[in-house]
Amino acid sequence: MSVIESFGLGVSYGTTSAVRDCTLNVPTGRIVALVGSNGAGKTTLLHCLVGLCKPTVGEITVLDGTVPGSIQARERIAFVAQDALLYRHLSVRSVLTVAGNLNSRFEVEEAKARLSTLDIRLDHKVGKLSGGQQAQLALTLALARHPELLVLDEPLARLDPVARDDVMSLIMSSVAEGGLSVVFSSHVVSELERVADYLILLAAGRVQMADEIDRLLAEHMVITVPTDHVDDVVERFPVIAIQRSTRRTQLLVRVNGSTELPTGWERNEPSLDELVLAYLRDPSATALSGPLAMASIENSRPTR
Repeated sequence: MSVIESFGLGVSYGTTSAVRDCTLNVPTGRIVALVGSNGAGKTTLLHCLVGLCKPTVGEITVLDGTVPGSIQARERIAFVAQDALLYRHLSVRSVLTVAGNLNSRFEVEEAKARLSTLDIRLDHKVGKLSGGQQAQLALTLALARHPELLVLDEPLARLDPVARDDVMSLIMSSVAEGGLSVVFSSHVVSELERVADYLILLAAGRVQMADEIDRLLAEHMVITVPTDHVDDVVERFPVIAIQRSTRRTQLLVRVNGSTELPTGWERNEPSLDELVLAYLRDPSATALSGPLAMASIENSRPTR
C-alpha cells in the first residue's frame, strides 16, 4: 500500500521547471521528511500532493490511487502551510465551529481539549495569537479532522524549541495509533532523525534520495584512510564527499557490495545530518535503488 505514487512527475511555471522527473513510491504509515535547499521544489511537490497544483507532465496519486484534489482525497488529507491561512478576525471558538461545519470528520471537543493544554483560550481572536500559537492552532485543526495523510510545510518554523518537541511528539503518537501517514518539509535536519523514518531529498526539482532512513544509512559509510590511500577508496566505492587533511582523509561513500576493508582503514556509520549535507553539497549525486533508479534513468533520457 502506498501513500504517494508518482511517475515522471513534472511541474513548470512558464519556462521555469519547479519539479521534474519525480518518481516516488512511499509506503503508508511513514513519517516522511522532505528535504532540499531553497528552490529545490519542496513546496511545489507538497502542493501536488494536496491538489493545489496540477502536474505539467507525468502523474501522481495518493492513498492507494486517489487523485489529489478530488473529493475523496480532500476528505482524507489535511494540509498545514508554512503561513497557515486562518480567519484572523474570528475567535478561536468560531474557527472551530467553521471547521466542524466544513469537515465531516472534525472532532470539535477533541480540538478544544488540545487547545486547553496549550493555554490557547477559545475567546481570543486568532489575529491576536502569537505566531507559535497560530501554528499550534493550525495543527490542531488538521489533526482534529482525523486525516489519513497529514502534509506539513515547514511546520516548526514559528515554534520555540519546547513547542517543536511537543508537536513532534504529538505527530509520532498520532502515527503510532495507526491510520496516519505524515509528509513534512523542514530545514532542521537534526530534528528529522528523531521523528522521520523515510527521507525524500530534492535537488533542483529532482529526487536525489528516496528510501527508508535506516536503509539509506546502512547503504553508506564513512571511511578514514591515510591520505595517500584516497585513490584506492575512489576505485572501490562511489564517493559522495571528501574531507582531506595532511595525514588522514575522511570519505563518505556508498556501499556497493563487500564492505570488508584493508588494514589501516577505519569505518564508521554516518549520521543522517552528515548524509543529507553531503548530498545537498553535490546535487549530481543520487541514492536511488530498484524501480526508482530505473525510472529515474528512463525519465532523464532525452526524447527523440
